[in-house]
Amino acid sequence: MIKFISYLAITTIAITSHAAQKITITGNDTMQFDKREFTVKSGEKVELEFKNIGKLPKIAMGHNLVILKKGISSLKFGQKVMSLGASATNALPEGSMEDVIAATKLLGPGENETLTFTAPEPGDYQFVCSFPGHFAMMRGIMVVK
Repeated sequence: MIKFISYLAITTIAITSHAAQKITITGNDTMQFDKREFTVKSGEKVELEFKNIGKLPKIAMGHNLVILKKGISSLKFGQKVMSLGASATNALPEGSMEDVIAATKLLGPGENETLTFTAPEPGDYQFVCSFPGHFAMMRGIMVVK
């Protein structure tokens, strides 16, 4: 019986240590993410759910969540996206994707999307909403340990 309990404990630890790290972040009509920072472990699977909890129409206040590569500034990325012609219907122009690890589509009120990716090497990675103008306020940091 003791051997069985030990085996069960080891199996449970092994299973839970490989489970995805689950993060939920919301965006609202005041152009704010509810989390400005979150931490994940390098090399592990991450499930990040993003929810637009606002009420305003997508064309006026759509939100996305874009995780940027290491060393990419969210403010400079926002300016780049604007220079590439970002709009309320195309908030993430193709030319900006070279700076992106993962991104949700543009979400309207009550919509959500889950991103699944492997956490990169340790460091700080900025995230941002790329809807025109939102990058000034809707920013945060993904800390990878």
